[in-house]
Amino acid sequence: MSQVVFASANPGKIKELQELLSPLGLVVVAQGEFSISSVDETAHTFVENALLKARHASKISGLPSIADDSGLEVDFLKGAPGLYSARHAERHGKGSGDVANYEFLLEQLDGLADAQRTARFRSVVVYLRHEFDPSPIIAEGAWEGHILHAPEGEGGFGYDPVFCNHDTMSPTALLSPETKNKLSHRGKAVAEMVKQLSARAK
Repeated sequence: MSQVVFASANPGKIKELQELLSPLGLVVVAQGEFSISSVDETAHTFVENALLKARHASKISGLPSIADDSGLEVDFLKGAPGLYSARHAERHGKGSGDVANYEFLLEQLDGLADAQRTARFRSVVVYLRHEFDPSPIIAEGAWEGHILHAPEGEGGFGYDPVFCNHDTMSPTALLSPETKNKLSHRGKAVAEMVKQLSARAK
C-alpha cells in the first residue's frame, strides 16, 4: 500500500477521500501526521489554492500529495461564499464553524423562494508526484442544488444540512456516505483523478 499525504485537517474530507482512493491501494495520511501546518491560501481560484496546499504538503513530507479546494457557490450572492466558504460567517463577524456558516447563509437568503436559492458545490482536486511535479493531475467536479430554508439532517459536514442536491432532491445531510461519495462534487473530482491516475499507471 502506498502512502499519499492529504493536505487537509478536515476529518470529514479525509474519511471521504480514503474511501474513494482505497481501490487504488493508496493510504491517505493527513498532513497533521507529519506535523505539517496549513499553508496560507492566498490564491484567487480553487485550482491555485489546491496547488499551493499540495506543494506545501509534498515538500515537507517527501510524499506524493493530494489537495482539494472546494466551496459553495450561491447564485443570488454572485458566487459567494466560494473560496471563503469555510470562513463565511467569521469574515462577517458572525462567529465561526459549520453551524455559524450555514446559519449566516440562511440569514442572507431569508425570504427568497426556492427558484432564487440555486447553488452548487464545486471542488478541484490535484495530485502531485512530488513538490516540483511539472504535470500535476487536476480534476474538477460540481454538484447542483439549492439552499433549503432550514437545516435538515445530521450527516456530512459543512453546508450539507442546508444544501438540497438536485440528484436526489433531498438534503445532503440525509444521504449515506456511499451515496454522497458517488454524487458529490468531491466524489466526481476524485473519480476523475482516479481515472487519470489509473491511465498514468498503465
